[in-house]
Amino acid sequence: MTKPRYFNTTGPCHPRVHYVLPSQPRLPEARRLIDLDRFFVIHAPRQSGKTTLLHSLEHELTQEGAAVAVTISCEAASVAGDDYAAAELILLNELRWSTVSVPDPWPEAPPGGRLGAALQAWAAQCELPLVLLIDEIDALSGDSLKAVLRQLRTGHNNRSRGVPFANSVVLCGLRDVREYKIASGGDPTRLGAISPFNISVKSLRLGDFTREDIEELYGQHTAATGQEFTKEALAAAWDYTRGQPWLVNALGWEITFEMRVPPEEPITAEHMEQAKERLIRARATHLDSLVAKLHEPRVKRVIEPVLAGMPVDLDETFEDDFSYVRDLGLAARGHVLEIANPIYREVILRVLGSGAEAIIREDPRSFVLPDGRLDLLKLLREFTAFWKQHGETMVRGANYHEAACQIILMAYLHRIVNGGFLDREYAAGSGRLDVYLRWPYGGRQVQREAMELKVWRPGQRDPAEEGLAQLDRYLDRLDLDNGYLVIFDRRPEALPMEERVQFDQDHTAAGRQVTVLRA
Repeated sequence: MTKPRYFNTTGPCHPRVHYVLPSQPRLPEARRLIDLDRFFVIHAPRQSGKTTLLHSLEHELTQEGAAVAVTISCEAASVAGDDYAAAELILLNELRWSTVSVPDPWPEAPPGGRLGAALQAWAAQCELPLVLLIDEIDALSGDSLKAVLRQLRTGHNNRSRGVPFANSVVLCGLRDVREYKIASGGDPTRLGAISPFNISVKSLRLGDFTREDIEELYGQHTAATGQEFTKEALAAAWDYTRGQPWLVNALGWEITFEMRVPPEEPITAEHMEQAKERLIRARATHLDSLVAKLHEPRVKRVIEPVLAGMPVDLDETFEDDFSYVRDLGLAARGHVLEIANPIYREVILRVLGSGAEAIIREDPRSFVLPDGRLDLLKLLREFTAFWKQHGETMVRGANYHEAACQIILMAYLHRIVNGGFLDREYAAGSGRLDVYLRWPYGGRQVQREAMELKVWRPGQRDPAEEGLAQLDRYLDRLDLDNGYLVIFDRRPEALPMEERVQFDQDHTAAGRQVTVLRA
């Protein structure tokens, strides 16, 4: 009896047991570079399909009889730290466990030369080209990484003199090759002419799924079970994930296994939204591994202006920092710099606001009106009391200082709007954070509210006029007649907190009613 396949969220995908897309069409250039005997880098965020791609390349090359191809992982060698002799021995053991064709025993060589000597001896006895696919290369660090890359570089260069060595080496990890300079010694400018980092002819980034990829992957489930995904569900999957492979699979797993939507029912956009909220609240290991990076200075430098809606500081190091954050999968840049997808956007705000959320004592049920609607005005009034008591202290202690006001209000909303849906839109340079709230009540009715957050910073003029105009466009897009504008005054000359917190009523140019909170 054939076991049913399923959506995989842990480790490499295997077509026999998982719904999986063919890997190589996502990166066809990889096989062409291998056939040209090149050394190159493949990089992509965590759980994007890198390991699955390497195993696919290994299988194809082996089945064709085109090469002796072996995939090894550097993950076990991460414990060696700077002890490059120990790292070499671990990697040599990985090679021996991966294939029976290696020399036995390995040739004698001093520490710092064992891997190169082993590959030279192995290549000399191979009748076919030797292709080495090295996964998790960035698990190595410091002297261990430097020693491995220098031996690969020496072997690569000695091939021109007829010395046997691997014909092609693929380094696969999270980071582009320039990041290995930092990981293996700090200042790349001091590595000099013997730099081991110029062996790579190309750096390939494994991209996310396209809309068509998502349809094909989910279509495998439909073919296997008869359960269809509606067009709206497929559109929602793309909107929530922007094609991030782990998220696409995680939504599929959540719906088909955890939520157990009956196979005779089609999967709808409502199912997708429910699965998205469950993922955000559960914060699976994949999501936690990303948010653990948020307090790194390079990450904060890119993410903070996105959260705060501020322009980025485009000095000579910003592009390298952005590339690092993009390679982690956290940020993207089209016409604006933004968080990579809406699920990460929600998770980041919730994580950064978790400290504030933990001290909120209000009972969410106290904000529900007799007819089941949410009393948003009461919520904002209660927030002002919380803000007066804790705001200044929390802003001063915030790591993401420039975005602290937005993070604290969002934390308050997370705590109270438990059972509703919050969607945020923010980007670097936008000068605002937009919030769209949907609150189900009374059976199948949905209360819809819109809010815009702005910060009045030192040296700026009052943002109320701009905020009303921006909110007007947002309300028009959502087909709403009223909304809320929250302005945090962070100028040194601002009135004391007790005096400046106030509510007013205003109207947009199109006549929409706006409740304005100044805090």
